Amino acid sequence: MWPQLRAVYPRQELIERSSMNSWDGKNFVAAIGKTGKKKIVVAGLWTETCIALTTIQAIHDRYEVYVAEDCCGDVSQLAHDNAMRRVVQAGAKPVNALSTLLEWQRDWANRDTYDAVMDLVKNHFGAYGIGVEYAYTMVHGAPATVFPEYVIPQLAEAHK
Repeated sequence: MWPQLRAVYPRQELIERSSMNSWDGKNFVAAIGKTGKKKIVVAGLWTETCIALTTIQAIHDRYEVYVAEDCCGDVSQLAHDNAMRRVVQAGAKPVNALSTLLEWQRDWANRDTYDAVMDLVKNHFGAYGIGVEYAYTMVHGAPATVFPEYVIPQLAEAHK
């Protein structure tokens, strides 16, 4: 599991699998079934394989699937775009990560999740996060967020 995801979900149980199609993994299918929910948000490394295969099988099994297309990659933009057309034709709904996060937050008065959502936004959502930082500091007079200093790695001798 990528360290960036482990940092956000440190206690999440990992589900190991060997197939590109998550639906081929009994542990994955069991974990989805245990939730009792019929809506799934998916993202993955290769849209044309991992996401297309998983999405089409999940729709076949009567799940409502949302593909966070800005969180998917592929070998080329063309491959990603073609795979997205394929999953939309199968019935998936394309979304992006920020719109999904904000839809889940819904009400800014919900203090139970507000700070965590704002932390995610400031750390991972570019211009929108900068806008949140601006509102915090310039409008509300909050102190600026302190981010760890970025240290530029030294080039190996072979790359100089």
